[in-house]
Amino acid sequence: MAALRVWLASGAALALSGCIPPSPEFASEQTPVRGDTTGEPTPLLVTDMTILSGEQPVWQAEPVRPTTIGSSGGTYVVKAGDTLSAIAERENIGLSVLAETNALQAPYPIRIGQRLTLPQGRVHRVEPGDTGIGIARAYGLKWAEVISANSLTEPYVLKIGQRLRIPTVAPELAASSVPSAQESSSFTLDLEDILTGSEPAEAPPEASSPLPSLSGPQVPVRAPTALTSNFAWPAPGQLVGRYGPAGEGLFNSGLEIATAPAAPIRASANGVVAYVGNNVAGYGGMILIRHGADWITTYGRAASTTVRRGQQVRQGEIIGNTGSGSRPQLHFGLRKGRSPIDPLTKLPPL
Repeated sequence: MAALRVWLASGAALALSGCIPPSPEFASEQTPVRGDTTGEPTPLLVTDMTILSGEQPVWQAEPVRPTTIGSSGGTYVVKAGDTLSAIAERENIGLSVLAETNALQAPYPIRIGQRLTLPQGRVHRVEPGDTGIGIARAYGLKWAEVISANSLTEPYVLKIGQRLRIPTVAPELAASSVPSAQESSSFTLDLEDILTGSEPAEAPPEASSPLPSLSGPQVPVRAPTALTSNFAWPAPGQLVGRYGPAGEGLFNSGLEIATAPAAPIRASANGVVAYVGNNVAGYGGMILIRHGADWITTYGRAASTTVRRGQQVRQGEIIGNTGSGSRPQLHFGLRKGRSPIDPLTKLPPL
């Protein structure tokens, strides 16, 4: 099994001591392990994650088929009865792109005889089950490029039937429909991709016909509307890395916890699992839980998981395990929306 060696940045930030005692929920687990406090960088061996529940990363569960529609450009003269949305639909152009091209603001007023510039380019029609990162991958792009090309705004919720402008297309992907196994195994995401582009497209409010029945990774995750518990430590162990600058221009967006081999990882608070997978670059096995009120916890470098996307979890519930090597570690992060927060400001004191 191929393995990826990840080195934590050296420096005082990663040489801090601090033993995380087991809370009452962790009382039956092994004695916490003392981490390295010598100031030397800690090598961490991360192997391919075993997904015990059979869950696949959301981008892989529903490959997106590239479409062949597009706009040849030119101009269009507005006629009686036209609306900008109807023109965008007919010309295979995203409404937001057409409006931006012609410097129009909502509610997009147009007049008879007005000449509209039609942007040229390829367009993707969003289908049921499509995700932002799936669409980006189908065209060999970064999700951020799709966001920029279409002037999408947070929370980046796609609608079934929506047309997205595809800024560039790699020639070898122009006629491709489904990524190869080799492409799938080498494809990586970053945490920002998961936070902004992992939710499948929703049906527009005006949809009058029933949509295909979807389940599993193709169903939007419905997070609680409010945080219903405080945050707790996800595992007992030794705190070996803190939030903040980590030397050599690096920034640690969470905490590094040295644990016992194969230690249980527990949900820090009540919530709903939003992502389970091993394709977030630099984190190995990754679990994301949404807790309501825009709070999100991240659990990186898991060796195995016991939960699946969309599952409700309670604080203290086991969601996975750390590695079984000699120096396993857990990366624990906390975010408010897309902004990282120092977990120590919300966790019980050491």
